[in-house]
Amino acid sequence: MNALIKLELVRAFRNKKFLFFSVLYPAILFLIIAGNAKDTRVDGTGLTLPTYMMVSMASFGALTAVLMGNSERIAKEREGGWVRQLRLTPLPGRGYVLAKTASAAVVSLPSIVVVFLAGAVIKHVRLDAWQWLALTGIIWAGSLVFAALGVAIGYVASGDAVRPITMIVYFGLSILGGLWMPTTTFPQFLQDIAKWLPTHAYAALGRAIEQSQAPHTTDIAILAVYFVLFAGGAAWLYRKDTLKA
Repeated sequence: MNALIKLELVRAFRNKKFLFFSVLYPAILFLIIAGNAKDTRVDGTGLTLPTYMMVSMASFGALTAVLMGNSERIAKEREGGWVRQLRLTPLPGRGYVLAKTASAAVVSLPSIVVVFLAGAVIKHVRLDAWQWLALTGIIWAGSLVFAALGVAIGYVASGDAVRPITMIVYFGLSILGGLWMPTTTFPQFLQDIAKWLPTHAYAALGRAIEQSQAPHTTDIAILAVYFVLFAGGAAWLYRKDTLKA
């Protein structure tokens, strides 16, 4: 499994287009959305707009890295016969899912750090040292949920269908989960939907740290349930695909 993780990392870091959209794009989007609203406060949070959106865009960058990369790559590997070759090795289904999830999570770390650098240096976001470290750790760990989702989508969709399916899931979770704009601006029925989405819980963990609060148990539980569902579904789809081969 370690060899597969190393191979995945080498492939990811050689893909310049993927690195741009997963590492630089979220930081650029953060700078655009934050604009000059240095002192504007987001309702109900007490956070300035740059501070609030910094966590949102760091989460969005991690989501981009783990979801977009995993789903399309796996679908293409299935069609190209690479996954069939892996089945000839002793690597179990859970090992394949864990290797894909772990390698994607490593790639997500630079996207988080770049957004934080943009927030601190350009937008003058000021947090305590423990908050920066806690934010990096919790957003990085939370990206594992969406890495598992990317593996599952890669096994559900064919090579031709994987991109539109991934884009629908990607933008749907990003927008409805409040990564592009505060959910307080949504109609009430959308707010009720948003609070049960993994992206909403994901960003809420970071915002709790920015407010010097402990992450809410509900948000942690929501992410844990989604991770079990996504990872379990990905492993099941891998075994199902094996039986078809």
